[in-house]
Amino acid sequence: MTNWHGKTILVVGAARQGLAATRFLASHGSKVVLTDSRPEQNFIEQTRQFKALPVQYVFGSHPPELLDGVDSICVSGGVPLDIPLIIQARKMNIPLTNDAQLFLDLVQAKVIGITGSAGKTTTTTLIGEIAKAGILPDQKVWVGGNIGNPLIDHVEDMRSEDWVIMELSSFQLELMQTSPSIAVVLNITPNHLDRHKTMQSYTTAKANILRHQNPIDWAILNREEPGSINLQSSVVGKISTFGLKKPDEGLTGTFIEENTLKYFDGETAIPLMPVGSVQLIGQHNVMNALAACAAGIAAGFSISSLQGGIQSVKGIPHRLELIRKINGIRWYNDSIATAPERVIAALHAISGPLVLLLGGRDKDLPWTDLAVLIHERKPKVIVFGEAGTMIKRVLLEFENDMPDYPILQVDNLSNAVLEASKITKSGESVLFSPGGTSYDAFLDFEERGELFKQLVESIK
Repeated sequence: MTNWHGKTILVVGAARQGLAATRFLASHGSKVVLTDSRPEQNFIEQTRQFKALPVQYVFGSHPPELLDGVDSICVSGGVPLDIPLIIQARKMNIPLTNDAQLFLDLVQAKVIGITGSAGKTTTTTLIGEIAKAGILPDQKVWVGGNIGNPLIDHVEDMRSEDWVIMELSSFQLELMQTSPSIAVVLNITPNHLDRHKTMQSYTTAKANILRHQNPIDWAILNREEPGSINLQSSVVGKISTFGLKKPDEGLTGTFIEENTLKYFDGETAIPLMPVGSVQLIGQHNVMNALAACAAGIAAGFSISSLQGGIQSVKGIPHRLELIRKINGIRWYNDSIATAPERVIAALHAISGPLVLLLGGRDKDLPWTDLAVLIHERKPKVIVFGEAGTMIKRVLLEFENDMPDYPILQVDNLSNAVLEASKITKSGESVLFSPGGTSYDAFLDFEERGELFKQLVESIK
């Protein structure tokens, strides 16, 4: 659907993506009804932007009458597809879409899409910098999607010669019927099971980034992670891969050899840059750089563009962000870590003794692998928030109630930072890598990370 003039569109969810879709649709002649289950007072500031547009509001609930006369429903990413309103809409065969699908239906520029359970934003940023280093003067690079501003806000400013680097979450991909011409799948490990319920459902959503490609398109897969490489059967175009070891015969892709990032084209191993060119800490970020280089090569960017782009990214907010060193203590903000797997990656990236802050809201994910690593590393652990009691229980059960490292529990993030400031010694690090989402107390992980930074900056 690319002509919305005169159509009645129901937008479900008044967060960032829903507001962007409302702006776009209403300004293109649609009659928009914006609904959110949260109370009206939450949206006073947000709705002021629509005063001159044909937008109606229903806040506090999703009454079934909302479906009367609706031509299509645009679902925000944070809205589950199993709420009664959406179930009834499907029974009525009302088409469903979202802001990402609206964008892909319209965009004329070339699109590189990135998804994965971990590393999406970092890899999106790296590819964005590679593209900026490789474009011609009359081209432009647009970076967004699940990060930054929704791209639908800018779609009419994009030209066919431009590049779009688009982060895509599983929530956005659930409804996707258009795939980007270059699609990167970093990994598929347990995440968002509170929403998707099963790994099969989660994987099916992720696979939509590949499923609607053309034979000339590229799929970039992680050959060393089963969830990603097992999607080969869903690929209809060409495949390139990334991983630490050289690709097996029959595969092309990036790898590490002799402390150098290289690309194997099927015959020759081509040096790209030293591993030291990757400025971000942690082996997981080396993997992100390998993925970014594979995508950059598929897009036709030069080796010098790969080098310039990778080297230019020195840090990304809320992702293993070193925010302060005071009294011999390093404080790291990894608020993006909303799953235990991301905490594991952070622990591998930071050496030495540390204090680990865990908490937030659980996503029905397994915590045992993290408990194993904590048993090996023996950090001082502080748990907080809604999932604090559950996390403490998991760790104690793994240690048979006799841990040889301290486990402290506090109510909230503020008290967690206060406690950490008391028990951390010079030469140690404090790692805020929660493992749970922020939704027990914050709007999103950025808001949570900003509070952590403010609390740490106030330490004297």
